[in-house]
Amino acid sequence: MKIPSYLLHLHPKIKEALSSGKPVVALESTIISHGMPYPDNLSFAKKSEKIACDGGAIPATIGLLKGKIHVGLTDDELEELSVKPAFKTASRDLSYVVSQNLNGATTVSSTLAIAYSAGIKVFATGGIGGVHRGAESSFDISQDIRALERYPLIVVTAGAKAILDLPKTLEALETSGVPVVGYKTKSFPAFYSRSSGIPVPYSLNTVAEIVALFHSHCSLQRSQAVVVANPIAKIEEITSDEIDTIIETALINCGNENISGKNVTPFLLKEIVEMTGGRSLKANIALALNNVRLAVEISKQLKERFRF
Repeated sequence: MKIPSYLLHLHPKIKEALSSGKPVVALESTIISHGMPYPDNLSFAKKSEKIACDGGAIPATIGLLKGKIHVGLTDDELEELSVKPAFKTASRDLSYVVSQNLNGATTVSSTLAIAYSAGIKVFATGGIGGVHRGAESSFDISQDIRALERYPLIVVTAGAKAILDLPKTLEALETSGVPVVGYKTKSFPAFYSRSSGIPVPYSLNTVAEIVALFHSHCSLQRSQAVVVANPIAKIEEITSDEIDTIIETALINCGNENISGKNVTPFLLKEIVEMTGGRSLKANIALALNNVRLAVEISKQLKERFRF
């Protein structure tokens, strides 16, 4: 189901790009409002958009302002989401945020729904959500999994967030029929680390191969997204041996503070930043920008080869 066009405010540059067939890359806003502190978040948002523009694509950062769904944001709107509190808006929260005229930062699930409705085919994020550790008792599974099952976009990500149960996350994606493609890797990336040690179902080495796969995917009328797992650059990574110990400590702190639901991920990310002395924030920024670069190349080739 698509969001009606009268509820979507397309920035003029996005509207023009979509109508004229220019490549467009969707970007989420939770990474700005909840994933990074100010002013790093605003700097990151502007760098993401500049990388897209310099690479030959139009960036479409998605967010909600006073209950209006915006596809493409002005500099002032980016700053507003960077500085002012915004409701962390997953797909189930969209109707609430719209009805209450709130500012909302879109997660992977809501960004997918909005980008699909706008006609955008490529989305760059940091890391997707998935099955949380201890989900066998908490049942804490991100809405991202269901959204990836429903919206046929290419999602470029540095794997799933390292705080998750990665084997269970990959099982959930398999059950949902979501293709997971390793870009120049045979191992599923673990966000801060290049490898989780878990094999990916498919490994492709070129953008052209990814584009061809997505064309076949759409021709077969598959409803799922295609997840392109793009490892963080080796020079930027924090090894799994180091980060796993830190994550375990952060999870204990999370339990001691009785943090639950949508507050878990922001809490853990903040804890990890503090325990790594800021190195995890630098890695987060680096991997997310790396994903934007790849998404731009994919978007351009989609337009050149298949006019998607």
